[in-house]
Amino acid sequence: MSQPLPQSASTGQPTATHGAALVLGSAIVWSFGGTLARFLSIEDGWTIVFWRSLFAAIFLIFFMLLRDGPRGTVTLFRHMGLPGIAVGLCFAIASTSFILALAYTTVANIVLIQAGVPLIAALIGWIVFRERVSLLTWLAIAAVIGGVAIMVSDSVGGTVSPVGDALAVLIAFVFALATVITRRYAHVRMTPAACFGTIVAGTVAAIMASGFSVTLPELGILATFGALNFGLGLAFFVTGARLIPSALAALLGTAETILAPLWVALIHGEIPSLNTILGGTVVLVALLTYLSVEMWRQRRAIG
Repeated sequence: MSQPLPQSASTGQPTATHGAALVLGSAIVWSFGGTLARFLSIEDGWTIVFWRSLFAAIFLIFFMLLRDGPRGTVTLFRHMGLPGIAVGLCFAIASTSFILALAYTTVANIVLIQAGVPLIAALIGWIVFRERVSLLTWLAIAAVIGGVAIMVSDSVGGTVSPVGDALAVLIAFVFALATVITRRYAHVRMTPAACFGTIVAGTVAAIMASGFSVTLPELGILATFGALNFGLGLAFFVTGARLIPSALAALLGTAETILAPLWVALIHGEIPSLNTILGGTVVLVALLTYLSVEMWRQRRAIG
């Protein structure tokens, strides 16, 4: 990624600036996932995946119906093609693999490996599609990975599971791949692809779950977890990622890593360690510096 974030010459037209804002919005929305999960006492993780995916699918369908109408929604599904199916499968694999990875390795290990998403996205975009990546972007990616490494340094360790860490790598790879495909096929609306992914994930969870019974309060939390946290986050991400280079989209997504511990600390009183605060500061400074430089380049290009 090296292009500045351009302003549209005509109002109402989506620009890279809008895309960056939407992707950053998706990271903010997704960052509440851990906080919401802490309110649930459901033992079977697949039950949570099922209800979360179901409410996300319902949200995305209503979102498309309101935005595009019934006929437009059907058209979107019909025209998403192989790129849409690929993106949907990537989201489904990522969401289900996360549950499996938690059974084998620590959250810290998963988060650390997830920090490699911007690097993987940049490499895929560069190798497969020859999407140029600037030195500034590489430096920002390195700083983000370093910051996340500091954040999780207190808890990384113990028994290392090749299966768990392999699943974490799979999550990072498929999410990066979904980012690159969304950008590469920017003319394809990926909201139906995201919906397709939630349906696939929900179907797999329905097969694996031991049961679907939840209390009414838990159902309310699951509805928020699915519709607003998962569904709205996906809608933001697939709408914004098509407008900006892959490396930038993945880089902005790492804001979730900073914010997630903050919400847990504020709402559940779990105060993060000094290394978590230090690492989060490194990531935040890297992102803010990167965006500030890009905005400065944008103003120079315009004026």
